[in-house]
Amino acid sequence: MGERLTRSDIEKIEAEIKDRKLRVRPELIAALKEARAHGDLSENFEYHAAKREKNQNESRIRYLENMIKRAEIVSDESDSGTVGMNNTVTIYIPEDDETETYKIVTSIRGNSLKNRISIESPLGKALLGKSVGDTATVKVNDDYSYDVEIVSIDESTDDADDEIKRF
Repeated sequence: MGERLTRSDIEKIEAEIKDRKLRVRPELIAALKEARAHGDLSENFEYHAAKREKNQNESRIRYLENMIKRAEIVSDESDSGTVGMNNTVTIYIPEDDETETYKIVTSIRGNSLKNRISIESPLGKALLGKSVGDTATVKVNDDYSYDVEIVSIDESTDDADDEIKRF
């Protein structure tokens, strides 16, 4: 079983693959040919750098194609009033006396620095399907868990600004 992805995730991945094959690949091949023309390949830094970049691009293409092949498609729709994919959720953490806001996303779009949490994370799992006023228990591991209270849910499902992760 592979990554749990939405149709939108698949479209973003396919767009990146297309860009890498049709725009990036020819540019890198041209750079490699130019660097090769500079002569002695054993001491040609430009050649080695161009070759490394080309290989990284090809590796990324294979990685993304493999991800699509193995993907489990999940819905980005949820019942009204419950936490679902792409919803922005404000929670209160009594233990810390703090309020935080997170967007629920697939793991390929997760980014804790931008408060986007994955449906695979302990917090994401605990919040899915809950409603405003519910208390969710976040199980971090066998020895530690904590409760959060759902304060509000913004049910917008726009994911246009969410970037997919690099390696």
